[in-house]
Amino acid sequence: MTAGFDIHEVRHRVKLLRDDGDTMLVENRDGVACPACGDDFSQLLISDRDAHSFDVDAGTRFCVRRDGDRLLVATHE
Repeated sequence: MTAGFDIHEVRHRVKLLRDDGDTMLVENRDGVACPACGDDFSQLLISDRDAHSFDVDAGTRFCVRRDGDRLLVATHE
């Protein structure tokens, strides 16, 4: 994958679920590729925070990628 994932380029293909200023959570609605592995993701967390905790279902795969100062965490269901 190329560096520099830009959520604004795909905003019409995702649904915003949450945005608190430091983190944004979007749901994939139109086959957007994961910024880490290239497969379609289910949800993507974009974070400017230094640390996070996650509750992950046993059947859920997730990818993590550092993109500049942001952390990108994608789930695949």
